Amino acid sequence: MKKSKIKKQIEQILQSSPTRGYKSKEISKKLNIKTDEEYTNLKQILAELYKQGKLIKRGKRYLLARDANQIIGTLQMTKNGYGFVTPEQKDGEDIFISEKNLGTALNGDKVLVEVFARYRGKNQEGEIVKVIERATEEFVGKLEIYRGFYFVIPDDKLIHRDFFIPEELVHGAKHGDKVVVRLVEWHTPKVNPVGEIIEIIGKPLDHATEMLSIAKSFKIRTKFPDEVLEEANQFSEETIKNEIPNRLDIRDKIVFTIDPVDAKDFDDALSIEPIDKNRFLVGVHIADVSFFVKENSPLDLEARKRGTSVYLVNYVIPMLPEALSNKWCSLVPGEDRLCFSVFIEMNKKAEVLNHRIEKTVINNKRRFTYEEVENILKTGKGDFAEQLLQLNELAKQLFKKRIQNGGIDFTTDEVQFILDPDGVPVEVKKKEHLQSHKLIEDFMLLANKIIALEGKKFEDVKKVPFIYRVHDVPDEEKIRQLASFVNSLGYKLNIAGGVKSKALQKLLEQVKGKPEEILVNEVMIRAMAKAEYSEKNIGHYGLAFQHYTHFTSPIRRYPDLVVHRLIKEYEENITPKRANELKKIIPDICKTSSIAERVAMEAEREAVKFKQVQFMKNKIGQDFDGIISGVQAFGIFVELIDNLAEGLVRLKNMPGDIYFYDENKYALVGRLNKQVYRLGDLVRVRVIGVNEERNEIDFELVE
Repeated sequence: MKKSKIKKQIEQILQSSPTRGYKSKEISKKLNIKTDEEYTNLKQILAELYKQGKLIKRGKRYLLARDANQIIGTLQMTKNGYGFVTPEQKDGEDIFISEKNLGTALNGDKVLVEVFARYRGKNQEGEIVKVIERATEEFVGKLEIYRGFYFVIPDDKLIHRDFFIPEELVHGAKHGDKVVVRLVEWHTPKVNPVGEIIEIIGKPLDHATEMLSIAKSFKIRTKFPDEVLEEANQFSEETIKNEIPNRLDIRDKIVFTIDPVDAKDFDDALSIEPIDKNRFLVGVHIADVSFFVKENSPLDLEARKRGTSVYLVNYVIPMLPEALSNKWCSLVPGEDRLCFSVFIEMNKKAEVLNHRIEKTVINNKRRFTYEEVENILKTGKGDFAEQLLQLNELAKQLFKKRIQNGGIDFTTDEVQFILDPDGVPVEVKKKEHLQSHKLIEDFMLLANKIIALEGKKFEDVKKVPFIYRVHDVPDEEKIRQLASFVNSLGYKLNIAGGVKSKALQKLLEQVKGKPEEILVNEVMIRAMAKAEYSEKNIGHYGLAFQHYTHFTSPIRRYPDLVVHRLIKEYEENITPKRANELKKIIPDICKTSSIAERVAMEAEREAVKFKQVQFMKNKIGQDFDGIISGVQAFGIFVELIDNLAEGLVRLKNMPGDIYFYDENKYALVGRLNKQVYRLGDLVRVRVIGVNEERNEIDFELVE
């Protein structure tokens, strides 16, 4: 009998029992199948229909997939063991999945859900009947041996099942090791998923092990393939020497870098020289990585996959191998280095009169730290003080103009960890916001803006694509929530007719220096759209720039490297075929680079949180001042003012009252004494518990 006919008969059989279904033996009987060969063939057809999503299984029973009740979506787990499936259709509502109805799905998996009810009158409720595609098959965790059995406990607390490891698949890992486990099989939720240890990372709580574990848990590439390393190691001083005749030679000019004290890669440098009494020529010199990393080479393909360097606590995962990132592309002092330079003619009011872009060779005359430059700006004394002071005056003018035009000057606190030789934090402090940071920032912004204008000209004239750094206007609902929040703090945000960036900047100026300044900054940032890379130039709302790109960090950001290539290529004649080819490539680069950036930021936040928790483990019983950074029905989150560590005050650890959650006021309110704990309030808390395994800190309020 033909396969198509058998499939049709199977459909007719299952239609006769739409809710109960049939086992394969029962279907075989109805089809009058008698031989083992025919039965094997039937089972193959059933498996094929199941794989295609035309059938579902409940236990051993097959049912027809009922389109009206079945939805494909992505599972997002919660820490409480249940989850929600977000449908692929944008207008579909999330579907609640109880723990018993998860099947063999894990967080992030693409799944098929059968919807059968409404959950507590809110979300639809459903059961996952099939995992269509795994989000990942590799997980980071700790190996534990219990009564001769091997299990890996995942680091990700949204993965609620431990992995059983057969002894032959342990591969030398020892009890307590941090490992990477690959999912081998998981056919039924009645047993644990089976895994194989494919990598031993190291011992838990070791600094390098934990940072590497975080990177791997976010699927960040940590090893360079051999062919990439071989390509990176082929360059030498001779490579640079041979290229010098093809470039504008400015090795005699005073060029210097300004970077953090612990920086190892220097991809931007500055220079300034007077033209006359009122005009200056400012040079923004960026490492010419595109000279070394050619399109579609092994180096390029690897950099494209990575998208960005990742900076965890005292642990860097570079986008490019060290031979390039720390040596041949890095603008190290005293060495000849290839650059792509933007020369900007400016007057004393920081108005741009003219500009040009050149391929250059420079020799860095001084490697400054931000702190060194800050001291020179304050005292007026030190190496190249005249140049630094003039650059600073121009930078201040650039900043002032940006704010006047509607740019938003966010203040976000970052922490700095002082680690002992074992990588354990002995001190945590806030990083200072220095004028030297602003000096560099404003000239980098200007260079990026100029390059974006060049890209737009090429796009308009030659009909070629470009990469822009864009920032959309904020979502109206989020801005309404922001206005409501700041109103509860006693501030006003005018949102009539849509919020203007100038109104947001005015609010930031009002809270400057106040205890709630950092919190208002953070809540405002959450209300903003996320900046991203795009081939469509919609402008940058936060900077108030019509044209903006990323050009100044090609050692650590892939889009910057591509922008270098595009500018060089577009200066030459470009064929329609090549233009069409780029129109296909550029959107994909924008999308993957934006994703890589978000993943890197999440990993960096996780690393900081881990170190904060590690620092606080010896602080149990100590009191700290903090600010309420989150309010939920189960308690309040408090961020400590000194070190920005965040912990939870559960309801049971709040003083003598019964509290209810007022969602509109972002507050918990006492029913008896009417005590109110609002988002942004200053409180004093005591550390009562630290869980390094779960990366959590517990506080109680100190009355």
